[in-house]
Amino acid sequence: MTTLTDQVAPPAAAPPDPPSGPRAEASALSELLRPVAGRIRVAQVLAAVGAVAGLVPFVALAGLADALLEPGPVDRGAVTGAVWLIVVGLGARGGITGLALAITHFADVRLQAVLRRRMTAHLGRVPLGWFSERTSGVVRKAAQDDVHDLHQVVAHHPVEWVAAWVLPLAGVGYLAWLDWRLALLALVTVPFYAAAYAWMMRGYAAKVEQMNAGNARISSAVVEFVSGIAVVKTFGQARRAHRGYADAARDFGRFYAEWVGPMLRLEALSTMAISAPVVLLVSCAGVLWFVDAGWVTPVEAMTGILVSLVVPTTITALGFGAANRRTAAAAALRIHDLLATPVLPVPAAPRVPDGHRVELDGVRFAYPGGPEVLRGIDLDAPEGTVTALVGPSGAGKSTLATLVARFHDVTAGAVRIGGVDVREIAPEVLYRHVGFVLQDVQLVHGTVADNVRLGRPDATEDELHAACRAARIHDRVLALPRGYDSVVGQDALLSGGEAQRVSIARALLADTPVLVLDEATAFADPESEAEIQDALSELARGRTVLVVAHRLSTVVGADRIAVIDGGVVCESGTHDALLARDGRYAAMWAAHRAGEELS
Repeated sequence: MTTLTDQVAPPAAAPPDPPSGPRAEASALSELLRPVAGRIRVAQVLAAVGAVAGLVPFVALAGLADALLEPGPVDRGAVTGAVWLIVVGLGARGGITGLALAITHFADVRLQAVLRRRMTAHLGRVPLGWFSERTSGVVRKAAQDDVHDLHQVVAHHPVEWVAAWVLPLAGVGYLAWLDWRLALLALVTVPFYAAAYAWMMRGYAAKVEQMNAGNARISSAVVEFVSGIAVVKTFGQARRAHRGYADAARDFGRFYAEWVGPMLRLEALSTMAISAPVVLLVSCAGVLWFVDAGWVTPVEAMTGILVSLVVPTTITALGFGAANRRTAAAAALRIHDLLATPVLPVPAAPRVPDGHRVELDGVRFAYPGGPEVLRGIDLDAPEGTVTALVGPSGAGKSTLATLVARFHDVTAGAVRIGGVDVREIAPEVLYRHVGFVLQDVQLVHGTVADNVRLGRPDATEDELHAACRAARIHDRVLALPRGYDSVVGQDALLSGGEAQRVSIARALLADTPVLVLDEATAFADPESEAEIQDALSELARGRTVLVVAHRLSTVVGADRIAVIDGGVVCESGTHDALLARDGRYAAMWAAHRAGEELS
């Protein structure tokens, strides 16, 4: 007989903190680039060939000068050959480099598609609770910004980096073949730049951390000031509240000036060492000396000057390439961490629920790395009943409700629907049996009709309208500029209560036999709350409902009320029975009534 432990992996231990730092970033980048690594290597070989071809015009120019300076009549064949060699060299470099860039750009398009498909497939298998614990900005940054940050390191950096190394090395090698002194002359200013750059980079990582900390302090001061502006103005403390931001900005400005000021002056001097005018001046002075000493010919001297001018441009390209690679490596690590998010285990032999009774048997649960939230919950919700979960804030009510929809897996015990552990039910089957309406409404970017049809894309217009009528939102939708075709966030600007009723219409249309309602009226105004309650009453009819309530008056008619406190069920029963017991629920009810009378 196959047991649950045979089919479902045990809950994983809290994963260790992901590694960070340059080594982890480089490893993540290498792993993500693997699907296009072959194409990149081909492009780099072509880039090297193109860079060598770029040296041909310099050699040809030397030959052309030699032919023109030769005593006697000009050798037209030699001149023509040199000119054609220049043209062919330039054309070959442009064509081969262009082909290499085309390969890397196609590789970039493919990599972006691969990564976005991987992220979509992976995020479709992570627990729903992962999304509720994070903002949508985390996913958006990884799927859009971070993937885009890989563009330079795939489409441009491999070709430009190889060319930036091969061209000067080949040039210096050619000069060394002509005369070793010319090769040294071409590199004479580079050590000054390298030493200055190394001096500037001392303690760079620590300074960047200080800069980030300063930015965070400024951001925090701005948020605190803006979020509390009404209060501080009421009590006449606007000037004092603004002082926190001013102090943070002044401290950051002082630190930045002390750090960047000297570095900019040093950078200006070091950059002069590899600037074209300085390199040209040094090269001219050097070759004059070499020619005067008889070490090189005038033609060889001219070649040395031309090749020397290539070095500064390549050093600049290497600097930009290193910065792009650091950005891409950091983005790659964030993408890697996202793809490493643990997925929800899928049963090897899934089962189908028999009915829609909900049972919680010895349920214990703790968030990864946190204390235990639920400590042995036993609860039975028969088919067609309403079970309300009440209790103080932080008692574990919402956590318990979301376990029914398998937002997370329990750490001990079992949650069953129709006699089957939810871990044994295939996710697509589970969500045809369990629907949920949460206090934090999530509407996708699309039309109102698309949002309501999310659970049943094939629903007819009549079914769509019927669900919206039952949710008390039909008339409001018809009043929108394009009715059901209005786009949420554009021409469908809905209040919190209206958005909540759209989510209720979505749940009605999905027609799941089990419903989880998590404080669906928590942030609604009184008028919206009445309409939402009417819609919820329609939604609950004939279904097994677990409702998390913060206002006890909304659940007095529930078939069963379970009082959750400290992660356990301390009382359960009907409203009247719990009042008669004169225990924890009775005290909560008295406090609730007193609060309503005061309001």
